[in-house]
Amino acid sequence: MTLEALVKQGQTTVYDSLVASIGPKIREIRKEYIKESFYGFQQVEHRLELVAVIHGIEFINDSKSTNINGTWFAMESSSRPVIWIVGGIDSGNDYAVLRHLVRSNVKGIICLGLDNRRIHVAFDDLDLPMADVTTMEEAVQAAYYMGNAGDVVLLSPACASFDLFENYEERGKAFRKSVKNL
Repeated sequence: MTLEALVKQGQTTVYDSLVASIGPKIREIRKEYIKESFYGFQQVEHRLELVAVIHGIEFINDSKSTNINGTWFAMESSSRPVIWIVGGIDSGNDYAVLRHLVRSNVKGIICLGLDNRRIHVAFDDLDLPMADVTTMEEAVQAAYYMGNAGDVVLLSPACASFDLFENYEERGKAFRKSVKNL
């Protein structure tokens, strides 16, 4: 994998790759072998997974980000405007940690869940377009209509999935299916 291809997969992939390189480097394995090992790298499902590009809008499945920290990395890795799909079972999230990234990177918020009050309290004053939905199909359609070519639709919920889905994998698969059905 070229450095450019690695960077395109997001900053967390770059961090992971750097960490994965430390052990072999300490053992004095030649850098050509370390570099070669990255050529077979396969992106992991539900972790900044590129699902599709439709009319210039990139759809990214980061369903595994069930907490603020994971979502922070996902948002930080995008240099383009983000339509953020967020929500689920909130376990006391401090959304204030994300405010600077939301203010600078996010152009719209889709709240997917049965109770989105805390998300609204955290972000309503930023005067961004927001929509509340209760199905993944509605979330993907709302995000698609909110977006333009060059934007990113990011499913990075910062919450557990148990209000609408059995787990994050089911939520990620529902996202993938809904994107494919656009």
